[in-house]
Amino acid sequence: MIKSNWKLSLSFLSFFKQLLIAHWRSLLILFIGVYLPLQVFGLLAVEVWEDKGGFPWDISILLAVHSIAKVQLNVFAATLTKLGSFWAALPIVSAIALILLLKRKWRSLTYLLTTVIGSTIINRTAKEIMHRVRPQLWESPSPEFDYAFPSGHAMTSMTLVAALVILTWGSVWCWLVLIGGSLFVVAIGWTRLYLGVHFPSDILAGWMISISWAIGVSLSIRPHLTKAIALDENRSDETALLPEETQALSEN
Repeated sequence: MIKSNWKLSLSFLSFFKQLLIAHWRSLLILFIGVYLPLQVFGLLAVEVWEDKGGFPWDISILLAVHSIAKVQLNVFAATLTKLGSFWAALPIVSAIALILLLKRKWRSLTYLLTTVIGSTIINRTAKEIMHRVRPQLWESPSPEFDYAFPSGHAMTSMTLVAALVILTWGSVWCWLVLIGGSLFVVAIGWTRLYLGVHFPSDILAGWMISISWAIGVSLSIRPHLTKAIALDENRSDETALLPEETQALSEN
């Protein structure tokens, strides 16, 4: 009996090891890309909920950014920040969506639309729940009047860049999107601080929840754009459901 149980335990341990090795990449992505950003967002949200006035480092960073304020920078920041709005991102998303539709990359299109629309819903919902007022340390050159947490501009820019990185993953465009997109995201975050319309914690929270959402949706929908084409020109049909997806539909 003991010997039989020992063999059973060894068999399970062998299976456990092989299964973890087979899925280590997705588990690592789940931990780093979903859990950790959500943890950071959760910590920020709890603190904001308990003390809507902000963190001590919020004020320090805002004052440091504002110390370089100039009339020319006011105009530059007010213009640049518009690129991070939902209405600025909408034409870009629409153009990419049209290309994916015409190329019959429907899985990638579904991923893009789900990520962008979901991010917008999350942002509006979180703002209404948290009710965090915006900073009022100085008169902003470009004032905002809705709630602050999390930053909509930070979420819009990060969601767009994260989705494009995932869609171009494995292609020659990926690093270009990652580097250029990172600079864009940081620049938009800086404009929100410089204009005095967000606390740094608003920006950080927006980044974290957007990364977590974009990666989490990708693990579920599993989009493919250029990677599938590069591997097999005849196997890149994204108009059909996967076998397990078809089975899930039949069970419902």
